[in-house]
Amino acid sequence: MASATGDHAGHMDAIYRSQRHFYDLTRKYYLLGRDRLIAELAPPAGGAVIEIGCGTGRNLIAAAKRFPNARYFGIDISEAMLETARANVAKAGLSDRITLAQGDATAFDAMALFGVARFDRVFQSYTLSMIPDWQGALREGAGKLAQGGRLDVVDFGQQERLPGAFRALLFGWLAQFDVSPRAELPATLDRIAAANGLTARFMPLYRGYAWSGRLSA
Repeated sequence: MASATGDHAGHMDAIYRSQRHFYDLTRKYYLLGRDRLIAELAPPAGGAVIEIGCGTGRNLIAAAKRFPNARYFGIDISEAMLETARANVAKAGLSDRITLAQGDATAFDAMALFGVARFDRVFQSYTLSMIPDWQGALREGAGKLAQGGRLDVVDFGQQERLPGAFRALLFGWLAQFDVSPRAELPATLDRIAAANGLTARFMPLYRGYAWSGRLSA
């Protein structure tokens, strides 16, 4: 397991070592649904929010500005991405409210990393399509929910209401970056909900371009 984690971390570092410098500038045009997820977070006052796969820190910064009365945490397996995230958080003046650490989405000790075991809001934005054990990452996130907490995800959908040619072109392009839209996301949300006494919700966005899901405790 440690070897697999190390291999994935190295692979992500290789992908993002240069891309991290222009990641946010380019991704804003096609990572649809992220801002919708952030707008709906609405954490309780004093609550704890964690993004699993925080990348450049863009989403955490946006959430911290929108909901200033919560505490924010982020993990990412790529140390290269975290270097950029830390710089972005510091530039935004939010280093006192956003804490970042390297961690594997499928298995991380939140108490050891942050001194917080459970979170009122957990979110994963366009990460599941890049994590080999993405179902494990969802289970791990669900396992970190506080009582009354919520896990929200958004990622590429199956383009089910868009032209077939568009789907083929997009999927072919995404494959070049080891991105695999997860057709089993709705069923996986239902299974995790049933196994953990949670409530699942699934919603296609933008004619299936993106899919959103929610697990509520």
